Amino acid sequence: MIRKLFATEVPEITGGTVEIKVISREAGVRSKVAVMSHQESIDPVGSLVGRRGVRVQAVMAEIGDEKIDIVLWDPDPKTFITNALAPAKVREVEIKEAEKMAKIKVDSDQLSLAIGKAGQNVRLASKLTGYQIEVDKEGMPPIAMVETKAVDDAASAQPNATESADVAKEAEPETTDTGGDTATAEN
Repeated sequence: MIRKLFATEVPEITGGTVEIKVISREAGVRSKVAVMSHQESIDPVGSLVGRRGVRVQAVMAEIGDEKIDIVLWDPDPKTFITNALAPAKVREVEIKEAEKMAKIKVDSDQLSLAIGKAGQNVRLASKLTGYQIEVDKEGMPPIAMVETKAVDDAASAQPNATESADVAKEAEPETTDTGGDTATAEN
């Protein structure tokens, strides 16, 4: 649904210049959308956000003002996980590829941003990237771990809770900073 709505609002998607790679969603609450550009000169996050957030706000209005984070997809798992956890600033990402696990380290002032309200940010980032994400505050034992299976189980309990395609970056309302390739949209 979100993919189709963005396709109607964003000509760069219809034209094939920008691609939505993956969508992770908690319907009615928040979604994370990972995007990439097939043309280096096109900012995929900015394309979905639109001037002053017009495009993303139009999509949000169609889905009941659900918040939408638009993040930049990257083929490198460390970079993608870092992008998916925005707005938190991640210091380090350690990947255990065999287990599809990622242990991330953040400064104490970034901890609540990385985890999100009721674990929502780390949960959506985990679903988006396909990795279990463990959040570790620098110098402290790990405090939050989200397993993709647990997220899948929770999502299957709610119809239309999750959409996926391939693999993400973030979006905000009228505050758009695409210089960092992240944006968050809220009304």
